[in-house]
Amino acid sequence: VFTKPFALMVRLFANITAGHIIILSLISIIFIMGASWAALSGPLTLFMNVLELLVAFLQAYVFTVLLCIYLNDAISLH
Repeated sequence: VFTKPFALMVRLFANITAGHIIILSLISIIFIMGASWAALSGPLTLFMNVLELLVAFLQAYVFTVLLCIYLNDAISLH
């Protein structure tokens, strides 16, 4: 009963953390390589922010649907 929602929670946490790590690494390229890389790293960071927002909404939807299915299976009497 508790394993499936916990696995969903870990999956959601890992996906959100991965997006944050990618954004931080793209921003750190500017400081490591110099300001000349800002022209490339800036738009990539903006694109990753938009992509991370899309993934967050998609993951929240999938999490909600699967949690409802799991709770329905746990509550309903067969």
